[in-house]
Amino acid sequence: MSQMTEQQAKEYWRRNVSLMVKLLVVWFIVSFGCGIMLVDVLNQVQIGGYKLGFWFAQQGSIYVFVGLTFYYAKKMAALDREFNVEEE
Repeated sequence: MSQMTEQQAKEYWRRNVSLMVKLLVVWFIVSFGCGIMLVDVLNQVQIGGYKLGFWFAQQGSIYVFVGLTFYYAKKMAALDREFNVEEE
């Protein structure tokens, strides 16, 4: 593990926070937008006998959160390699 300059550390954390904000926006859109705001529109579609709006409110946001967690881990591993701060 190498030492980063102050400028590199600021860039690393700027990109980390930027990624987190983007992923939180996606999760918010899926959980709040699809599960609450667009529920009436989505309930016109059914999957396996369940209304799509209900599915997003009950299951969809959880699945998206888990997917975003894995995506974040993958992107942060790449960012760590780029800044040469990956764990051994």
